[in-house]
Amino acid sequence: MILGLTTIGLIRHGVTDWNDLGKAQGTSDIPLNELGRKQAINIGNRLKDEGKWDVLMSSDLSRAIETAQIIGSKISLSVSLHDKRIREINCGEIEGTTEEMRQERWGSDWREIDLGMESFEDVGKRGIEFLEEIVHTYNGKRILIVSHGALIGLTLQQLLPAMFESTHIDNTSLTLLNNTNGKWDCSLYNCKKHLS
Repeated sequence: MILGLTTIGLIRHGVTDWNDLGKAQGTSDIPLNELGRKQAINIGNRLKDEGKWDVLMSSDLSRAIETAQIIGSKISLSVSLHDKRIREINCGEIEGTTEEMRQERWGSDWREIDLGMESFEDVGKRGIEFLEEIVHTYNGKRILIVSHGALIGLTLQQLLPAMFESTHIDNTSLTLLNNTNGKWDCSLYNCKKHLS
């Protein structure tokens, strides 16, 4: 099978109250707040003017689903898939805590303690497996995926290590990946011009 150019737009969900408070969210199902909904409207309006998208999918957590639904209402697409493989990193015992609370509870080297967190490697691996499957299923299409900061960042670091030693993914930022004949490249990273 000859593979054409497949474009994947990765979008982090809009902001939540826990984001504002600096709390680790992980797989906790925290809804968007009002600003998060406005951010989703802004990226939806932007995407409407940047070419036609074929498919819209999202993580199965409500903050991603709602972001995707708002975007979909602007670009006339419904969310065709909610997939738990692209949900946020499972943060184990640190979910719902701030950095300050973690230092108080477990000390300044809390990162060295096993607190039940999913490994960065496993997160990136499931992200890549999902992307590879999407490219084969929707070869030659333009696909939007609404997901989470750590999932997107860790996937990029494993997919394109020469390009991404570290990553920072802002709420409702857009990252564009292109796959041509099985080869990946990133043409846009963490773009948030719709928020300025």
